[in-house]
Amino acid sequence: MGIILLFVVAYFYPVLYNGVWYLLYLLILFTAIDILLLFVSDKKVIGIRNMSEKLSNGDENEISIALNNQFTFAVSVKIIDEIPFQFQQRNFEVKRKIKPKAKDDYRYFLRPTERGEYLFGNLNLYVASPLRFISRRFTYDNNQMVPTYPSYMQLRKYDLMAFSNNLSQYGLKKIRRIGHTMEFEQIKEYVQGDDLRTINWKATAKKNQLMVNQFQDEKSQNVYMVIDKGRVMKMPFNGLSLLDYAINATLVLSNVILKKQDKAGILAFSKKVENRVVAEKRQSQMQLIMENLYNVKTDFFESDFSRLYVDIKKNINQRSLIMLYTNFETLDGLHRQLPYLKGIAKNHLLVVVFFNNTELNELIQKKAGTVQEIYDKVIAEKFVFEKRLIVNELRKYGIYSVLTEPDKLTLDTINKYLEIKARGIL
Repeated sequence: MGIILLFVVAYFYPVLYNGVWYLLYLLILFTAIDILLLFVSDKKVIGIRNMSEKLSNGDENEISIALNNQFTFAVSVKIIDEIPFQFQQRNFEVKRKIKPKAKDDYRYFLRPTERGEYLFGNLNLYVASPLRFISRRFTYDNNQMVPTYPSYMQLRKYDLMAFSNNLSQYGLKKIRRIGHTMEFEQIKEYVQGDDLRTINWKATAKKNQLMVNQFQDEKSQNVYMVIDKGRVMKMPFNGLSLLDYAINATLVLSNVILKKQDKAGILAFSKKVENRVVAEKRQSQMQLIMENLYNVKTDFFESDFSRLYVDIKKNINQRSLIMLYTNFETLDGLHRQLPYLKGIAKNHLLVVVFFNNTELNELIQKKAGTVQEIYDKVIAEKFVFEKRLIVNELRKYGIYSVLTEPDKLTLDTINKYLEIKARGIL
């Protein structure tokens, strides 16, 4: 562009004409040299996109691009990575400078908000020599498909917490176990070596000889996580739906249950009951649960609690802990489903997990300045109060509940399970 402008100026000042031609020859010469540097040699800049085999839903996943400059001179590299359309990032462009025969590494993070397959396109590298007249494109990692699973990063996090001496910093409560960790089996005569603390003094007085209580290892208990995938779980929070928060929490809680030597199972329901995994304690149980949670799909229809009740009554014969992830916004909404919840609670220990509306809490805390804002604040307080009425209504019929915010769901459900386990109420 500069040479073109100089040619225009040379039309009015002919003395510049020959000099501009020399500049044009230099431009052609340097362009030819740049072409030789980049294209004649078999050397190149190698780029590799490194990531996990699967992405973790709702978490920051690290993607790294490893660069290797094989040229004997420093290069400038423009990286354009074709990110999956779900992230809606259409301007990904990074510029790096790499020394001769050197390596470089660039990292960025992606946070998926829905499960499924994510297609990464080409990793494009536009390489320029120090002359920067032209650039050469190198393309790598074309059409790399990566599945996004429920949050396995949370799973690893809580696995590590199991070895921590200070669980309270993560929000987990240390709950003292009430009574024995063993189940009573029988009363027998004392023999040398029996624990003196197990002496049954009433039986000893009757028999006129030492009698002790004998215990057996506590049997594994069934715990089912039931996920409502109906329209009430479509509400978004921080990019994720309530359904995905429930799925992530279910994955982590299943791991905790299995670590506690209980049997974990899942099922999801809307118009019908699907994605069933029978409660077991086998080694492959976590993988089976993760695959079924990955495949939970829904059109967010109205959920059929009557079908859930019939299915549980038919297929879950042993008394179990049922963790039901759903959402009730009004007391009337609860009353429509209450007969079925009472029916489930008759044979099982039912815990209903539902959600606080965090936006309503923010509206309540905000100072009202107009009549309309006062009206909105009063309505918000009414809905928040109704949530507390739902908790009381469930308690009235012996149904436990967890009212929580979506980002605290995992911790609150783990704490509730540990509390029930410690109190021995199942």
